[in-house]
Amino acid sequence: MDEIRADVVGSLLRPDTLKAARDRHEAGEIAHAEFKEIEDRAVDEAVALQGRAGLDVMTDGELRRYAFFGQLIDCVEGFDRYGGKSITFRNEEGETHRFPKAVVVSPLKRVRHLCAEGFAYLRARLGGTGRLGKATLINPQMAASNYDARLSKEAYPTVDAYLADVVDILRNEVGELIRLGCRYIQLDAPMYASLLDPDMREWHRRCGNDPDRLLDVGIEMDNAVIDGQKGALFALHVCRGNNRSKFYASGGYGPIAKDIFRRTRFERFLLEYDDDRAGDFGPLKEIPDD
Repeated sequence: MDEIRADVVGSLLRPDTLKAARDRHEAGEIAHAEFKEIEDRAVDEAVALQGRAGLDVMTDGELRRYAFFGQLIDCVEGFDRYGGKSITFRNEEGETHRFPKAVVVSPLKRVRHLCAEGFAYLRARLGGTGRLGKATLINPQMAASNYDARLSKEAYPTVDAYLADVVDILRNEVGELIRLGCRYIQLDAPMYASLLDPDMREWHRRCGNDPDRLLDVGIEMDNAVIDGQKGALFALHVCRGNNRSKFYASGGYGPIAKDIFRRTRFERFLLEYDDDRAGDFGPLKEIPDD
């Protein structure tokens, strides 16, 4: 029988108690220590849920972040958290929801590790279970949408200059995770799927990014983050954006499949195939034999 791998993508729904506690913490109504205890309990419950489900691989549910990309915004100075252009999510019925993005407004400065704390806590909870703990990070191209040619230019004259610092931060984080014993690291890359959608391509242009360059540049940056980093398996997750049961992009993998599957140095691909928006399975023929 072939090996069966059960793998949670990374995020789980954040409990209402945790979301309320985060709001109160940000408003200064509860102390940091009290908030961390609430956060720890939420992670404990997420680990227990994954254990009951019999998963081989576990994460902390990304519960220590306000959004899956939030660790970059929370742990690195230089962003206006809600000052960027909004992303519009929609459903098949035409209902929409707008999510405000952060924008870079000053040179980036990491003030703490992005997810080393979360992985160390998860590792302790999995000790002796035989299960593998996974850490998740955004890929550099995901951060490209936080650059606005008008608002970010004083901090970085070009988006490339900004992304060079993002790559350095992410590469350093990968090294720290491996030092802590993390053997499975996933980069989340929904922006690749946005290159399939005409509306999203136009949105990239409004943000000051050339969509025709993003694929090549994205692959180059992803490889720069993981290249030469020994001791961990690297996975790439590509979806079409999910927020409050709504999406932001549509299209099959065909236009990017050969480049993503054959030019990146990832060893596993976690792909969204849960509805018609994902297209057919034809592009999977480009996945290397290994």
